[in-house]
Amino acid sequence: MTSLFILLADQLANVGNIGIGLAEIGAGIGAGMAAVGAGIGIGRIGSSAMEAIARQPEASGDIRSNMIVSAALVEGVAFFAVIICALILFV
Repeated sequence: MTSLFILLADQLANVGNIGIGLAEIGAGIGAGMAAVGAGIGIGRIGSSAMEAIARQPEASGDIRSNMIVSAALVEGVAFFAVIICALILFV
């Protein structure tokens, strides 16, 4: 009978470890989604910029600079999301 109580106590002590595993899985999924979202966003920015340059070649300098600024903003948001996921893992 005592061994049953010891086994039950061990199982209850390990319940908290399940949450740590789920947090790691959630952080990994979140970081992956942020990277995929940034890739899609930058792909659409590049595609639209190339289409605009093809329509108006004389405005290529302005379009290119706006494209770079937009891509930097998308990368900044993705980097912020990855940092938040890393904080979930280590804090």
